[in-house]
Amino acid sequence: MFSPYYARARAKAPAGAADPMAHCAINVALYGPGIDAWVFTEYGASEVERGPDRLQVGRSSMAWEGDCLVIRFDERTAVLGQRVTGTVRLYPSAFPDRPEVLDARGRHTWFPAAPHAHVVAELSAPALTLRGTGYHDANFGEEPLEAAFFDWSWSRAALSDRTVVLYDAHRRDGSQLQLGRVFHADGGVEPLAAAHAMQLGRTRWWIPRSTRTDGAPATVIRTLEDTPFYARTQVATRVGEVPVRAVHESLSLSRFCSPLVQTMLPFRIRRVS
Repeated sequence: MFSPYYARARAKAPAGAADPMAHCAINVALYGPGIDAWVFTEYGASEVERGPDRLQVGRSSMAWEGDCLVIRFDERTAVLGQRVTGTVRLYPSAFPDRPEVLDARGRHTWFPAAPHAHVVAELSAPALTLRGTGYHDANFGEEPLEAAFFDWSWSRAALSDRTVVLYDAHRRDGSQLQLGRVFHADGGVEPLAAAHAMQLGRTRWWIPRSTRTDGAPATVIRTLEDTPFYARTQVATRVGEVPVRAVHESLSLSRFCSPLVQTMLPFRIRRVS
């Protein structure tokens, strides 16, 4: 959805009807002492195959094997060309069939496919094995995100028996989205009332970051991604009385549309025709 090549193709196509299958990408991000790596590789339509339970993009793939989602990737980083290869297995605790419409016209939908899961990641390059909580969702729509939203923020906090997700957005029609959900390990879903707005401070690129809590403090542990239009942050807060580390994202779609930002994106997104 953040491809400068797709944006360019839409600008040239009649009524913006470019082929999305010609702009499919694999994104892998690793964060940790001595292992930070960023892969965002876009492929043309000839490199994409898909079916009901499988997606192949270049040398990488996602496939359901029973109730396990298996992700295999063999990619290179955008700038230095370092190899990033491995397998991630995601084991959902449940499959709550709860798509959420994000805009008044019903053109944008968020689908938390497996919001509470266990993950095992085994990489050969770099040599690394990780185990922990996982999450799988999808966004789909009938128009570009920037047609409906100015910006949004999203966060996920995993506890042993549930996952908490917050979704906030400023829509272009002047309304706001404030969505909170608790996804229980047994498949139950309930709304979350988190009314206290918390400012997390701007990034070096001056992207504002904010979240909501039930009154607990929220502080930045580490800024994982800091770009002109997008930030990913690790945040310390509490859910009830339980301390958690949440993953937080801030997205400025107005910034994304900037010609300057579009010029910069190919340095982070590698295209393989």
